Amino acid sequence: MAGRAQRSAESSVPQGGPHGGLSVRVLVIEARFYDQIADELLAGAIAEIEAAGATFERVTVPGALEIPLALAQAIKADLIGSDDADARFEGCVALGCVIRGETSHYETVCNNANHWLMELATRHAIPLGNAILTVENEAQAMERARGGRKGKGADAVRACLQLIALERAFIEDEE
Repeated sequence: MAGRAQRSAESSVPQGGPHGGLSVRVLVIEARFYDQIADELLAGAIAEIEAAGATFERVTVPGALEIPLALAQAIKADLIGSDDADARFEGCVALGCVIRGETSHYETVCNNANHWLMELATRHAIPLGNAILTVENEAQAMERARGGRKGKGADAVRACLQLIALERAFIEDEE
């Protein structure tokens, strides 16, 4: 962007909502494999969504490996995606946890869940906040999930909202 002032997505997220009073609706896809961890991630995500003045709908899936398929189904149903101005959602937040066990299943779940989630997000230009925790044990997971607006669920919402703001800024620049 030679000759133009650089823009920060974070600086374009005003207080009271990221889009100057325009409504923002986020799809939250939550893996419930570890209920207590999922509850903490969701609490932080909801607190951050509400603080930003946004709204959300939540869908649940059994585990982290199912999150990309849930997003793909939402895309197929035209509920989300930058190509559809009438889409119900402007962004997505993924919440889940994978804890290392004694087999290679951990690597399979971590690698595939994150790869396919990011592949969908980049292919369809979907603002995505990813809070799929990949940890060694439950204590590590709870440390990252807890904290309300200081936890990883809230971090994922902030990332999603900043990417929505960036997408809108790029669209404004085109107009």
